[in-house]
Amino acid sequence: MALRNPVNGRTPTAAPAAPEAPRPPAWVATPGRGGPPVSSPGTPPASLYGPRREEPPALSPVDQLKVDLHRRLIARLDLDALEQIRSEAELASQIRHAVLEFLREEATPLSQREREEIIEQIVYEVTGLGPIEPLFRDHTISDILVNGPREIYVERAGRLTRVAATFRNDAHLLAVIDRVVSRVGRRVDEASPMVDARLPDGSRVNAIIPPLAIDGPVLSIRRFATDLAAKHLVQNGTLTDEMMQMFSACVKARLNMLISGGTGAGKTTFMNALSSYVPPTERIITIEDAAELQLQQDHVVRLETRPPNAEGRGEVVARDLVKNALRMRPDRIIIGEVRSAEALDMLQAMNTGHEGSLTTIHANSPRDALSRLETMILMANTNLPNRAMREQISSALHLIIQVARLSDGTRRVTSVVEVTGMEGDVVTTQEIYRYRRQGIAPDGRVLGQFETTGIRPKFLQRLQVAGVGMPDHAATSSW
Repeated sequence: MALRNPVNGRTPTAAPAAPEAPRPPAWVATPGRGGPPVSSPGTPPASLYGPRREEPPALSPVDQLKVDLHRRLIARLDLDALEQIRSEAELASQIRHAVLEFLREEATPLSQREREEIIEQIVYEVTGLGPIEPLFRDHTISDILVNGPREIYVERAGRLTRVAATFRNDAHLLAVIDRVVSRVGRRVDEASPMVDARLPDGSRVNAIIPPLAIDGPVLSIRRFATDLAAKHLVQNGTLTDEMMQMFSACVKARLNMLISGGTGAGKTTFMNALSSYVPPTERIITIEDAAELQLQQDHVVRLETRPPNAEGRGEVVARDLVKNALRMRPDRIIIGEVRSAEALDMLQAMNTGHEGSLTTIHANSPRDALSRLETMILMANTNLPNRAMREQISSALHLIIQVARLSDGTRRVTSVVEVTGMEGDVVTTQEIYRYRRQGIAPDGRVLGQFETTGIRPKFLQRLQVAGVGMPDHAATSSW
């Protein structure tokens, strides 16, 4: 009985030298059997983009061939069988085999290099992030910023550079965005044109599309380093070994710590490093908008907020999760970032026996961080007087750690401030460490050094009571 070709279903001619047709991959549907066709990059809906101002530029013959091959491949996918393939290498191998079958039917003359390029890009289209998949696999890149189909920037070592990778058009970029967010149960459309999501490796994805993004879809991907342990931060010059020893003791003594800084300053990375000092016997509950923390302990419960559905219902905000976490017998609560009314619930948790908590906040300085906390408490609509709010803050927080990304791309702990209490209606603080900048080197490096202020922290006695006093050499050299 003659075998059918796995791609076009035709019976090969009986040529003596013709090899036996391979068995079709499980995920390539035979005629009349495949699952529903999946949308391939095409013209975006008029309702989403509005009237088109100009016709998109014509594709090159090679790009047009990629589009045609991708559309034909997607049309033959058996989605149910595709989901059964768990190995990424096996899936890529199956797709390569099918694309080769398509290319054998094409009359377009292609070099071996062009064939390999087409195969590789179609594999990225089906299994990954399309043209930016090679950038995503480069672990030296921390941010991928897509400002449009032909404007892509990456951040390496704190420096932004433009790369040559491009999408074909807005519709191509939109198709990749839709594929990414749909895999993690989120959606992006005209009714919900903004989305925050996370990839399986923990990377954070933000997308915003027209009509909010005027010039077309915009995609931002933040990748988090997985090997930046506390010792690596010391080696990178983010802080000194003496400072890290103090932070280690503070975490073990269950001091409440707030990490403050701007976007991209390294707040999440620093909190991951500090969390490594939490004893493995404690139960940790994390609360995040998009799960980014990568705690190494075994007893960790991860909670994540949920946006509203298409009908505007079902939203779960961080404040709801904080309240629920208090009923889950936590030893410590770690909030990825406080940005709204959940700040009040977090402070109350710190004041009611859940010490040793960690969280981050966007602020330019430790004093600005305190002011932002007051603003967030007002968002809870509790009508607390100013003094009551500040008493909550001063009694809950022990340390504020300010981190910053400098002009040369390096990250530094620029200030360590202890919250000491109240004087009148003002929250009082004292600086323990600072990073003093001294200038810019000819090669652009920021020159500076860490120094102590000579002030003896009030929490030293608390460390001694907890049995985790500062090492002798650190204590004597600083205070």
